[in-house]
Order: sequence, then C-alpha cells, then structure tokens
Amino acid sequence: MQKHSKLILFNSLPWLLITGCRQLDSIEYTPKTSPETFLQNQHWLKIQAGNFSFIWSQPTSTVIVFFVAFLTMYTGYTNLRNRKKEQSKLWWGIGLLLTGAGALCAGISYQALGYEIKCSGREFCTWTSWWEIIYMLFSVPGMNSFLVATAYTNTKGNFRKAMIAYAVINTIGYSILLLYGALFAVKFAVSFECMSLVSAPSVIFLLLLHGTNHAKHKDKMNLQLLVTWLLFVLVGITYGVYLYSGAGVWLWQKGIWFTENDVLHVGMICWVYYILKKLPNAIIDLD
Repeated sequence: MQKHSKLILFNSLPWLLITGCRQLDSIEYTPKTSPETFLQNQHWLKIQAGNFSFIWSQPTSTVIVFFVAFLTMYTGYTNLRNRKKEQSKLWWGIGLLLTGAGALCAGISYQALGYEIKCSGREFCTWTSWWEIIYMLFSVPGMNSFLVATAYTNTKGNFRKAMIAYAVINTIGYSILLLYGALFAVKFAVSFECMSLVSAPSVIFLLLLHGTNHAKHKDKMNLQLLVTWLLFVLVGITYGVYLYSGAGVWLWQKGIWFTENDVLHVGMICWVYYILKKLPNAIIDLD
C-alpha cells in the first residue's frame, strides 16, 4: 500500500506543478487590467533589434532596483570575505546575498520584464509571477538569516537556540504558505503584505533587543545595529506614506515616473550602504 501511495504521489507531481503554474496565472488585477491599460499606467520603452523586440517596463525603476540588488549582494560578499570565524558575519553575508538575489528576481518581474511576463499575449494581465514567488522565497530566509546572526552577537545558550529555532520554523512555515498560495491561487498568501507581516515580528524583536542592550552597555555594536533596524523601519514608513499619499500617481500625471517602489529601493540603497560601511568591522560573536 505504501509503495502504491508513493507511486501515485510521484506520478501526480508533474501534473501538480503544471496545474500550479496555471493557477498562479489565474490571479488577475482588480479591476481586470488589459495589456494596453498596463502600459498606459507606467513608463516603458520598446526595444527593437532586427526581428526581435520586447517591452522594457519602467526603465528608470529597473536601473534603481538592479543597483540595490547588486549592492546588497556585494555587501553580503564583503561580510563573508571578512568573516574569519565569526558566525554573525557569516549569517549577515548569507542574509544579504539572499536579499539581493530576491531583489534581482523582483526587478525582473515588477519592473524590467513586467509587461512581457504578465501581459504579453494575454487578454488580461496576471497579478503576479513565479519570479515574484522566488523573490519572496529568498527574502524571508534573508530576514531570518539576520535573526540568526543576531543570535550569535547578542545571546548564548538556550536563548540562542530558541532564536535559531524560530528563524528555521518561520522560514519553513512561510515557504509552505507561499507555495500553497502559488499552487492554489491564494492572493494574500503570495502578496508583499503577507511577506511583510511574517517578517515584522523579527524586525520589532531586533529593535527591542539592540535598544535594550545598548541602553545597558552603551556599546558601539548594538548602537550601529539599532540604527540599522531603525533605518529599515524608516524606509518602510516612507514607502507607506508615499504609496497612500498618491504622490507617485500625481507625478506620473505630470510626466514624471517615480513610484513608491522607487522610494523603497532608494531607501534600501541607503540602508545597505550603511551596512556596508558600518557593520563588517563592528559585529562580533558574543563567544
């Protein structure tokens, strides 16, 4: 019986994957958005080379997001190169590499090839893509890697084990939720908002931990880590204010393309630059 069950599972796996890909495509914008409307709502260029052509969506935004992606990965490499035997630098490096790779995938789908991936050849554009799912699959483990790094800079014993266990459980749980949402077209599960909610407790915890430790010890490392996460929160708040103010829509009506995602990515450039300049030489394992 067990053998037959395994056979059925493996034989059905390709069908589940194919069906899941199609299910993700079934999530559309609300209200439905045609390819023509999609292009009207953003800046784009048509790139032509002989018989080959494609629509480059949001060219200026593409440059910004790719820059933050490569800067983040370079900063991750810097931490890994200087890690010696420090576990905290190792996990900061891994987290930054994952975050940068995620940003690159996001830039391909949200910006550079957004039209080609979501709209080209369709009656109505799809709301998301597997590029964006991969972005989220990288981003949450990236955040949890920062949590593991902090376990080595600020805790010992059972507290450290508990933090690492939470990071692992959070990563696995979110990955399952995200893949379920992708395979069965659950819109909230594959949304940026869901990813942000999953990561928010870690950010709040890191702020409290570094704030408390700096208040006790007045040390440079916890101060710089506290500033790191305060800047991260500030970037998120600025993104939200810009989004809900409608400033991006107003500017586009004036012919200026600068969206809330551009605000987020410019803020992330500042955040990563601070990490690059301050953290590699500041963080050190507690033992």
